[in-house]
Parts: sequence; C-alpha cells; structure tokens
Amino acid sequence: MDHSRGRRGLGSLATGAITGLSLMIQAGLAAVVGVVIARQFGRNAETDGFFAAYGVFVVLALAANAIRLVVLPPLARARADNRLGQETAAWSALLAAGLAPVALVALVFAEPVADFLTGEGPELARATATDALPLIVVAGIGQVYAGLLASALAALDDYRSSAIAFIISSSLGLTTILVRLDTAGVAGVAAGMVVNAVGATVIMAAILMLRARRASMPASGIRPAGGTLLSRGAQAVRGLALPLALQGSYLMCLPLAAHEGVGAVTTFGYAYLAASMVVAATAASFGLVTAVPLTRIGLDAARVARHIVATSWLALLAVGATAGASAVAGEQVFSRVLGTNFLGAAGAELGNLIATFAPWMVATVGITVTLPLMFVAGRGRPLPFVAFAMLAAQAPLAFVGQRLFGLAGLAVALAISTCLALAGMLWALGATAATFRGLAGPTAFVAGIVPPIFLVSQAILPDLAAAAFGIVAYAAATVAIRPRGLMDALRYLKALE
Repeated sequence: MDHSRGRRGLGSLATGAITGLSLMIQAGLAAVVGVVIARQFGRNAETDGFFAAYGVFVVLALAANAIRLVVLPPLARARADNRLGQETAAWSALLAAGLAPVALVALVFAEPVADFLTGEGPELARATATDALPLIVVAGIGQVYAGLLASALAALDDYRSSAIAFIISSSLGLTTILVRLDTAGVAGVAAGMVVNAVGATVIMAAILMLRARRASMPASGIRPAGGTLLSRGAQAVRGLALPLALQGSYLMCLPLAAHEGVGAVTTFGYAYLAASMVVAATAASFGLVTAVPLTRIGLDAARVARHIVATSWLALLAVGATAGASAVAGEQVFSRVLGTNFLGAAGAELGNLIATFAPWMVATVGITVTLPLMFVAGRGRPLPFVAFAMLAAQAPLAFVGQRLFGLAGLAVALAISTCLALAGMLWALGATAATFRGLAGPTAFVAGIVPPIFLVSQAILPDLAAAAFGIVAYAAATVAIRPRGLMDALRYLKALE
C-alpha cells in the first residue's frame, strides 16, 4: 500500500471542513429520506414501526463511528511501521467475528426484537419493524466496515476519498429509495440503506486496492499480523462501550415514548435525528480528523483540555442556531418540509422538542470530541464502566422524565445521563476541572445571546422570517463580538496537522 505521506498543510480546520461536508451531505440525504417518509406515509403506526427498527441502525452507525475512532491510532502507528494492510485486515477479521451474531439475531429473532422496540404497540408497527429489521442490520454492518476503510484512508492522510465515497453511496441509496418507495413501501427505504452502506464499502475498498497495487504490495501485506485478535477485541469493546451506551439510552426511551400515543415515537425519532445531525456534522468530523495528528504529537492533561474546548466551539455555535430556529419556527418549517401531518400542534411539538435536545447536544459534543482522546492517550480501560454507569442512570431518569414531562422529559433524561458519562471520561483523562472551566466559555456565550436574539426576532416578525433573521443576527453578533475563545480555537485547529 502506498505509504508515502499525503500532501500536508491543510491543517485540521480544513480537513475537518472536508469531513464535515461529507457528513452534512450524508445527513442531508438522510433528512430527505425522512421527508419522503413523512410525506408518503404520514405519522402513524407504520412510521412508528420503521423508526423503532431504525434505532438499531443508529446503534450500528454509532458503532461504525466508534470503530473509526478506536482504530485510527493503531492504524496511524501501523502506517509508520509499514504494516497498514496487515492491521486493517486484522481489524476486519475481528469485526466479522463480532458482527456475525448480530446478523444472526436480526434474521432469526426479528419478531421478538421488534415487539420490544415498539413497546408491543399496534400490530402494524410490530409488523413493519419485523420486516425492516434484517435489512437495516445489514446496512448497519456495511457502515461499520465502511468506517474501518475510511480510517485506513485517514491513516494515509486521505480524507477526500472517503468523503467522496460516502457522498456517492448516499446518492445511490437515495435514488434506490425513491425508485422503490411506491412499490415496496417502507421496505424500500431499508433497501436504499443497504445500497448506501455497500456502495461506500466497495468504493473505499477499491481505492485502497488501487493504492496497494501502485505500491506493489505483496499478498502478505493484507494478512492479519501485529498483535492478537484478543487484544484488538479488548480495544474494540472499550471503544464500542460508550457509543453503544449512548444509543442504548435512546433505545430505552422508545418504549416509553410509545406511551405518549400513536406518532410519538416518530416525533421523538425525528427530533433525535435532527439533534444527532448537528453533532455529527460538527464535533464528529473534528474528532475524526484530529485523532491521527494527535497520535503523532502525544497528549497531556493540558492539551486534552485545550483540544476539547477548541473543537467544541464551532459545534456549540451550531447547537445554538439549531435550538433557536427550531423553537421559533418549528411548526412552520416542519409542516412545510414533512407535510400536513405536522401542521399545528405536531409541528410545534417537534420544534420545541429539538430545542429541548440542546443540552443533550452540548453534552454529546463533549463526548464526541473526548472519545478519540481516550485512545490516543491510552486511557480507554474505564470506558466500559462509564458506559454501564450511564445506562444504569438512564433507566430511572427516563422513567421519571416520561412520567413527569412526556417526550421533553425523555430528552432531559438523555442530557443528564450523557453529562454523567462525559464527567467520567474527563476524570479518566485527568482533565475534568480544566475542561469544564474551558467549556463554560462557549456554553455561556451561546446561552447568553441565542434566547434574546430569537425571542426579539419572534416578537417582531412572522415565524419563518424570525428564524431566518435570528440566524443572521446570531452569526453577525458572533462575528462582531469575536469571542477570544473562538479565535483561539480557530487558530489551534488551523495549526494542528
């Protein structure tokens, strides 16, 4: 495989923008799929069933992102030792052993799993989830392997190829959905998800094969070597524990959300997806592209705190804009985008729920940029314990939250348990106090200017105009104030290579 160093000098700000753009396009295409589902099928038991099964895909998609973070440091070191192909093959074999039982469960036990995810809801919801689950799991497994191959390209300082691959595959998946939707119904959406995942995997595998051929890499270059599968398995468990706990916390909410009535799971699912898109397109992109340079540089507690705060600034600005615009114009936006089923109270509820997810987005931004550092610094051992504590806390929090405040209570419960997990990670890195002091700056800045700007906009303008004006005024205020922390963050990210 070609181990020559790629062109340098872009810095993490530019490579993060490239990766973020690809994630935004993927998320945008996923949003288009959500719009198609809403307009074609409305907000009913069938969509509740699909979103219940879709929660499993999100688990696997989070696992894919976690695998990318776990394998980046060892792949970067393997590249330096001229054994990148062997390390990639070893991780591929390990993933096959771990994911085979998941595929088997989806095929053999789809019906009882669907019953649980739908809270034993209406028959149509359970049948839809049962039919979609096997395809959704296949799509999720494909995303895991796509994540591994994207990390191999990142170890070669190549972020463009994986970005292009994800964009092309997402477009192919969307095309498949649009073609099959009328004849296959919601099952056509699951088929498109499979095309998306397989397409990304095939494209990136072809790129890596071409690079290996150009470098005249021998066949032994792709034989697993350099450590045992058991040691890699331990790394994978530590890496997957927290992302799976994050998604497990969300899955705990779905049966409780079903108690709010037909359509509640769909509303909660849309709000969660919107919040996740904001985190993925900002914090996740910088978390991925900075793992390799940080592996080369090394970490101490001071650099951990500085890195987390710097990479959180841009993400938290996006969180503020999303929360403000959703609260002000949720009903107008979602009724136009998702159809008449979200007119009136349903659309307003969705907009307010997305705004309620703002604390969860803030905490998840922190976790997203901190998780790669756990592996760069070699501090991943406590992660399974942090994950277990998070799930243990989420169960009673979700139960109480739903009983007291409905869907909003579930969003608050997710925020609290996620904050607890972030605190555990920072404790393991020895950077708790410094990081929370640093994060107080961007959090206070966003919380201080977003509510007054959007409330004033709402008081003097119609909803849609208020949201648009609020976003422009928010951006202008940020540029005018030029917070010192934001300027320091931009300089840090631009310099990090």
